[in-house]
Amino acid sequence: QMCEKFTVCENSMEMLLQNNLNLPKVTEEDGDFLTFLSFQDKCLRKISSGLYTFQTYLEYVKKTFTSEKQNVESLCYSTEHLAGTIRQMVINPEEVIIPDSATKESLHEKLKSDKTWIEKITTHLILRDFTSFMEKTVRAVRYLKNTRSFSV
Repeated sequence: QMCEKFTVCENSMEMLLQNNLNLPKVTEEDGDFLTFLSFQDKCLRKISSGLYTFQTYLEYVKKTFTSEKQNVESLCYSTEHLAGTIRQMVINPEEVIIPDSATKESLHEKLKSDKTWIEKITTHLILRDFTSFMEKTVRAVRYLKNTRSFSV
C-alpha cells in the first residue's frame, strides 16, 4: 500500500540513503534456524527484545501512516502481545531488553523529519524490516514448537 499511495519503490536511491534506522534483526549469529537447539533461549530473547523495540518504531508508523491508523494500532497491539508471550518462554525473562521511556523518546526524536518524503521512506523501511523480522520469527517459533514441548 505504501508503494501505491506514496509511490515509494524498492529501488529508490533516496530510500537506500535513508536506511540508517538500526532496526532489530534476527541473524545467523542468533542461531542457525535448522540447528539452533542450543541457541533457543538466546534466540527467544533476541526475538522478544526485537519485538519490544519494533513497538516504538510502529508507534512512529501509526503517527505518519494515518490512512492506515486502525491497522497499525492492531499491529502494535499484536506485536506487544507476541513480545510478552515469547518473553514468558525465556528462561530469565528479565534479560529481555524492553526500551524505557527515555529510549523511546530519543528514538522518536531521531525519526522526526520536516520532510514528508523522508517520513514516507522511513515508514516504508520500518514496515519492510518488520515484515522480514516477523518472517524469521515465525520460522524460529515454528521450529521451536516442533522441537520443544511448548505451545504458542
